[in-house]
This record gives sequence, structure tokens and C-alpha cells, in this order.
Amino acid sequence: MTGKKAHKIAAELEKLFPVAKTELNFQNIFQLLVAVVLSAQSTDRQVNKVTEKLFLFVKEPRDLLDMGEEELSRQIRSLGLYRNKARNLIKIAEILDREYQGQVPDSFAELLKLPGVGPKTAEVIVGVGFNKPSFPVDTHVFRVARRLGLSKARKPEGVSLDLKKIFPQNSWIDLHHRLILFGRRICKAQKPNCNICPFPEFCQKEESNV
Repeated sequence: MTGKKAHKIAAELEKLFPVAKTELNFQNIFQLLVAVVLSAQSTDRQVNKVTEKLFLFVKEPRDLLDMGEEELSRQIRSLGLYRNKARNLIKIAEILDREYQGQVPDSFAELLKLPGVGPKTAEVIVGVGFNKPSFPVDTHVFRVARRLGLSKARKPEGVSLDLKKIFPQNSWIDLHHRLILFGRRICKAQKPNCNICPFPEFCQKEESNV
């Protein structure tokens, strides 16, 4: 990986997607945490449809506890794994209410202790919620990073570490969003739009097997 290649990728992605931000809707960090947990195996669009109504009533952990698991399950039942998500969100609300005075911790390590919160979710909360350095890797970022030869790691955590070594820290979260958009709209998992890709010379789709 050369600095010239990294610079071109970052510059072209910025041209393609000048506005870099999450497509999930939320008004505070707790709502962001809820939305990210709900987004597992669901699209942002599906999650936003659910949270449009849910967030009228849910502003903080106590609100989820007052709602209860059964009602929460009913509200999110259009999403995949909704029962498991409801169970984890109630547990998260209990922990935040009991141990963190209802506040979401800004520590990656503390976030990982919450039920249903993995490295990607924790990175999103740290970066998007608290504006601290992070480089979350979802399925789109994982696929694109390997196809462009930015990483050969076989797990998202490894790809995240590689990307953090390549790009300046102040660009991480924006690049995360741009790589997601690039993966959704151009470098798709199935039938990628290779004819409009600005990086044909970097493509390692066959070698990366993703």
C-alpha cells in the first residue's frame, strides 16, 4: 500500500460522496446505540421506519424499561432477529440505568461489555456518537477494503486495524461512511458496477474472494 494509492482512494471517494454521515436517524447517543443494535441483518431504511415511531417514546434507557420487552418486540417485529434484539436492548437499558446513570459510555472497552454490542457497533458509537477516532467495519467496508487491496485480513477487526494504519486518523469516520456508500452503490456484493468504478487498477475482486 502506497501513500499515493491511499490518497487517490480517499480523494475519489470524497468526490463521489462529499456528504459523509450515517443514514440512521437518531437524536441522541442512546438512540444511536438502539438504532445500531437494530441494524444487524437489517437495512438502515428498515431500521429508520421502525425508529420513526419507536423514538417518539424512547429517548433514554428508562423509556425502554418502562416499555418492556414484549412491547418492544412488537414495535420492532418487522426487523430480523427482533426477539433477540429486544432482549439485548432491555438488558442494555438495565445496565445503563443501573451502572452508568442512564448514559452511554464513550469507552470502546465498556461498550463491548453491553449485550449484543460487538466491535463494529462499539466503533460506530465511539466515532459517530462521541466523535472520537474509530474506523467501524461492516460488511460493505470489509468487502471494499479487501477488493481494493487495502487489507488482506479475514476478520473485520483486522481490516479495521489495517485501515487505521493506512489513513490519517482525522479521516477515519468519514472514510467509513464513504466506503459504505461505495459498497452499496458501486462495489456491490453481487453484480458490482465495475463500469463506473474509479479504481479499476486497484481491483483485486478475484484474489480477495469477496
